[in-house]
Amino acid sequence: MLHKLFSMFGRNLAMDLGTANTLLYTKEDGIVLNEPSVVALDMERHNILAVGTEAKEFLGRTPHKIMAVRPMKDGVIADFEVTKRMISFFIEKTLTGPKFFKPNIVICVPTGITQVEKRAVIEAAHQAGTRNVRLVEEPMAAAIGANLPIHEPIGNLVVDIGGGTTEVAVISLSAIAYSESVRVAGDAMNIAVQRYFQDEFQLMIGENMAERVKIALGSAYPPAEPLSMDVPGKDLVSGTPKAIRVTDGHIREALAEPVRVIVQAVRKALDKTPPELAGDILNNGVLMAGGGSLLKGLDTVLFNETRLKIVVDDDPLTTVVRGTGKTLDDLKFYEDVFIN
Repeated sequence: MLHKLFSMFGRNLAMDLGTANTLLYTKEDGIVLNEPSVVALDMERHNILAVGTEAKEFLGRTPHKIMAVRPMKDGVIADFEVTKRMISFFIEKTLTGPKFFKPNIVICVPTGITQVEKRAVIEAAHQAGTRNVRLVEEPMAAAIGANLPIHEPIGNLVVDIGGGTTEVAVISLSAIAYSESVRVAGDAMNIAVQRYFQDEFQLMIGENMAERVKIALGSAYPPAEPLSMDVPGKDLVSGTPKAIRVTDGHIREALAEPVRVIVQAVRKALDKTPPELAGDILNNGVLMAGGGSLLKGLDTVLFNETRLKIVVDDDPLTTVVRGTGKTLDDLKFYEDVFIN
């Protein structure tokens, strides 16, 4: 009786605990939080100074006693204690009113996650103040968020490009028939841009600047109109501030290797797909989700490589959390999609 009472009054949450961003969703209000997965720590006092959007501005700008960290790496927990405190902060920020009833939560995780990593996610969520924790794999959540017929015996191919991982999965009958997970995604693209500037221009740029350059100029296929911008940084030879002008061609060259790895993962998944499901994919095409799918021209490159119809979700940044949130509407109906 007490358990039923808690279930009745406790709010349900869906969480996309991502390497780059964390999103929270409630049945009543939809997406209620979308902030970077970054925590700023005071190393002397061992306390948290900022979390999320405010903490991201600390990256590359902190004195020695302050450290801005990303506690998630490649889609999984890299720093358990900091992740726990980050989850707790976001949940407290989201839930208003009396805190007597702990919320139930559904969290999406990468397909390649290990049992140890699963336990770390569940334990972090419990210690952050949640009651029942369920896990769903990211490509499955993306398929639900895009309203694909996951319960039917029809094959659907999902490519979810997040911050830490790219998940490629063939989904049929509420299960993943085959999956391919590579730890190359948005963050790897940022690092590739930073490395390119160092190698080609002897210019050191920060993580936030690399991301801005990727968003502004990044492409996998030449755009219709050429793009360029001035990028400030630190000259590695003289040690002085410097700015150089770069074009979309430079950044496309910088991103060539991450793009190649993602395309190779899609081709490998197609190669391993059973013939009947491959026929379904030919008819249904490929769904792209996640922030990385916004890279200009990536859908064109995938089409040229596979000759399949490529569909980018209308709001790829929120596809996964929307799908995770839909499972809250009918936990029994979606029971088969949750993983142990």
